[in-house]
Amino acid sequence: MAFTIRQLQFFVAVAEQGTVSRAAQNLSISQSSVTEAIKELEGDLGVELFERHPRGLSITHKGHQFLRHATKILADVSDARRAFLDAPAATGGRLQLGVTSLVAGYVLSDLLARYRRANPGVEVSAIEDNGDYLEHLLVGGKLDIAVMVTSNLRDRMALQSEILEVSAYRLWLPLSHRLTTTEIIGIGDLAGEPLIMLTVDETEENTGKLLAAIGTRPNVAFRTRSVEAVRSLVATGAGVALLPDLVYRPWSLEGDRIEQRDVSGSLPVVQVGMVWRRGSGLPQAARDFIGLAQAQRTVRQRP
Repeated sequence: MAFTIRQLQFFVAVAEQGTVSRAAQNLSISQSSVTEAIKELEGDLGVELFERHPRGLSITHKGHQFLRHATKILADVSDARRAFLDAPAATGGRLQLGVTSLVAGYVLSDLLARYRRANPGVEVSAIEDNGDYLEHLLVGGKLDIAVMVTSNLRDRMALQSEILEVSAYRLWLPLSHRLTTTEIIGIGDLAGEPLIMLTVDETEENTGKLLAAIGTRPNVAFRTRSVEAVRSLVATGAGVALLPDLVYRPWSLEGDRIEQRDVSGSLPVVQVGMVWRRGSGLPQAARDFIGLAQAQRTVRQRP
């Protein structure tokens, strides 16, 4: 039996949410429906997509490989629907995009690939920079749209935004770390732990505020602007990290495993969205980009 689009949607939801219960809640369906769909998908593929353990599920290496195929298939299905439901896309024009470092490789890449396929005649240019500078360019009319962290958007009077994804902070650990077997991890459990600090967008500021609750000065072992460096350092036991789910992957480039755990208490979330100048007459190329991003978000949320 061939796998279904519905099974792929459930699989992607579990992979993104981390547990069957959260995926079921996000999809507004029963947990048993999600569990059965995952079992049927694994049976069809002949591989285990998730490892089962008392704390829930963790995606396997094969599952991680299949995730890229699944998200691409769902995106292609969305493109096919839009080809018949939407008005013909503009055959030309220009789109000027901005993107912040944290989301460049995790949100924009797939979105931009889909946009280029749907609008081959549009000339696309993109710039990566910090949020403040992108806001400046948007207000000045130098950019049409920015895909960026919107949680800390400064000029909300001049700019309009729409959320594409909300990502919570969680704890990254090496496989052998003592806290991987702890049922409930509190922020106080991180006192004295060497910390790998990511210094892009507002992540360093948010992590600092979290650790201030411990009451002692954080033990920062390494600061870096590279998510891949964080992955490698955590996986090899150099420290732990508090980062949003958005950038989590279970393996480093060297193939070492990275565990992820919830931390009890009030942790911040990262909102990623599209931002454009309020009241501006957006070109058709920009309106098409917004429509495509909205459709992709709907596909990921649809049960």
